[in-house]
Amino acid sequence: MARRLKRKLKLSRFFFLLLGIAIIGAGCVLAAVLFTSIRDLPVISPGALESGASTMIYDKDGNLVTNVGLKNSVPVDLEEIPDNVKNAFLAIEDPAFYQHHGISIRGIARAAWSDLTSRQIVEGGSTITQQLVKVSFLTLDQTVKRKIQEVILAFQVERRYTKDEILEMYLNNTFFGEGAYGIQAAAQTFFGKDVSELTLEEGALLAGLPQAPSAYNPFKIYTLEGQEKEKQINTVISRRNAVLNSMVKNNFISQEQANQAKDTELKLDTNEVSQRQYPYPYFLDYVTEQLIEKYGEAEVFKGGLKVYTSLDPKIQLIAEAAMSRSSNFPSSSADANGVVQPQGAVVVLDPQTGHIVALVGGREHTQKRSWNRASQTTRQPGSAFKPIAAYGPAIEYLGRGAASVVDDVPVSYGSYSPRNSDGVFRGLLTLREALTRSVNIVAVKLLNDTGINNAVRFASGLGINLDPDVHGLSMALGGLHEGVTPLQMAAAYGAFANHGVYIEPTAIIRVEKADGIILDQHVSKQRSAMKATTAYLITDMLRSVIQSGTGTGAQIGRPAAGKTGTTDEGKDIWFVGYTPELTAAVWIGYDTPTSMQQAYGGMYPAKIWQEIMSKALSGLPVQGFTPPTGVVSATVDSKSGLLPGPNTPADSLVTDLFAEGTVPTEQDNVHVFVEVCAASGQLPNQYCPDRIIKPLIKLPYQVPATVLDYAQRVPTETCTIHGQGITPEQTGAPVNPAIPVTKPNKTNQTENQSDKDKSQ
Repeated sequence: MARRLKRKLKLSRFFFLLLGIAIIGAGCVLAAVLFTSIRDLPVISPGALESGASTMIYDKDGNLVTNVGLKNSVPVDLEEIPDNVKNAFLAIEDPAFYQHHGISIRGIARAAWSDLTSRQIVEGGSTITQQLVKVSFLTLDQTVKRKIQEVILAFQVERRYTKDEILEMYLNNTFFGEGAYGIQAAAQTFFGKDVSELTLEEGALLAGLPQAPSAYNPFKIYTLEGQEKEKQINTVISRRNAVLNSMVKNNFISQEQANQAKDTELKLDTNEVSQRQYPYPYFLDYVTEQLIEKYGEAEVFKGGLKVYTSLDPKIQLIAEAAMSRSSNFPSSSADANGVVQPQGAVVVLDPQTGHIVALVGGREHTQKRSWNRASQTTRQPGSAFKPIAAYGPAIEYLGRGAASVVDDVPVSYGSYSPRNSDGVFRGLLTLREALTRSVNIVAVKLLNDTGINNAVRFASGLGINLDPDVHGLSMALGGLHEGVTPLQMAAAYGAFANHGVYIEPTAIIRVEKADGIILDQHVSKQRSAMKATTAYLITDMLRSVIQSGTGTGAQIGRPAAGKTGTTDEGKDIWFVGYTPELTAAVWIGYDTPTSMQQAYGGMYPAKIWQEIMSKALSGLPVQGFTPPTGVVSATVDSKSGLLPGPNTPADSLVTDLFAEGTVPTEQDNVHVFVEVCAASGQLPNQYCPDRIIKPLIKLPYQVPATVLDYAQRVPTETCTIHGQGITPEQTGAPVNPAIPVTKPNKTNQTENQSDKDKSQ
């Protein structure tokens, strides 16, 4: 018993010893953090309470383009701000502002608990004084050191300034979004009026912005569509109402006043929204959104960043001019919101680096950070998707070549019966012919042969992620669940131009802090999306599209490859193409999908593409597409896709490209010599006076007479113009003794019937 008691005492002492060591260690760590926090504490200065620098954006050559977030700040005296506006901020940010001495113990406790339960700093619990010192003196990092400094500085500010002075500095220095610093600038930016004219509901809306200027930005309503727009409206209204509810809770206003304010329609100053304050707006909008997503609005608009981009001002201006020219679009008119329709977008990038050199998201830039159709609008790509979903995968995974053959005849897959846009069936076509003419059925057959999963895998390598569970064979024709953006299409085609290597597109090359410290240095993200031979075969076939196919309107007098795209009823029309130097995607369509009669990808989009590319490359030496190792040429039969055989007619031979190892080894087996009636072209009967032997195509299935090459195929019907009982002499036609008169045998009849059964 004594031994057990002694052992328990030793264990207890050991436990308390460890606890003591832990407490001392924690105390040492806390003391060290406190020491470094005090040692690095910024010095309070009145000037710092109004500090802030705009972000400078440079083009590809390092030339300054513009300042983003150039400080828009108009200080006002606290007396000029209506009580309801001041009270709105107090209610939502710091109801006990006039009672505490810089910090709120309750707020800190609440924030500490949130941070503890989430195992990271997620809530600040900051008073208005703390928020003022945070934006004036400290970094935006959520660290223990910064929080300690924030508390110390808050006490110092409270000792040096009165409550009204602190509130005035806070209201004049707070960032509200859209480049507006201070309550006066915010009132002018969002409502087009002075702060003294703000109503209760307007003040409540502004009071809700500082916590998350981007999330609660009411101007976003004008940059979104459909459900996203409704969601943003609800977000803005809910935040405003939360402020009003807090004002009621803290006895600043009555419930009746709050209800009346909630029922008031939200009216923003659309004239202010429409002001264009910077060049190359769509490109800079895209860059700004990327920066905000990574660094936050406060850092972008106030942090003094230096941002070096891939912008080529020359090409950007060319693209903007092409997109603003009304003759480059179908007949236009303004929609209910005053936005010209149809709209359009273009992206130009360097396929060898992935650098976006030009980006235009609309025909006109009507508002700050406008809806960017180049990067935000997903639309159906039509036949411009055929190289991605059908031809590329067939070459990559099945070993098809440009002279491989597919039969363009009616086909059904369950309830899906694809059709060609012109309603014509052309029969046996090489892949080059089919892509050049944009034949739908061939593309669908290729996808069926390759498989949906392989096509989805191929598209994924090109930066387009698709769900195989929601896509079918119509994907070959651009029938996508969600669609693609012009930026995605430009990047995908860039891989064809770049020998099969996909490079994730970027517009931001380097980001520096104001003191020159590099925050981000772009390293290209690239991957091999396909074999170099596959990329070259697609490129060479797409050259035929421009030379003699649906894209002749895109000819620029130098080697170029591209593809047209037109969706059902012409709701979306595209041209995506490239040279060795540049890749560009052009889209045209109504913001709300609407039929555009007599509008095709080979018309307006090809015209815009031609204008941009010819001017962008003007004066540069002509470059050709260089074939990689492993591309070979071979002469094959254009009806079987096989090597010429003894029956292959000379006019059926074609020389084209293959990847090494995929050249067919078998000989043409579809051409046969068949005796037919010279008059009817059908199988002769015993009464046919004149018969000839013709080289025809024999396949183990039948096709409708509407197929264009029907006459070149072995007939299945016996002559119907020379009837039974009429001798050759009675017809008056000469008898050619060199052509023996034979009856069609039962074997042939059985074989033909068997073919018919197979086709059914």
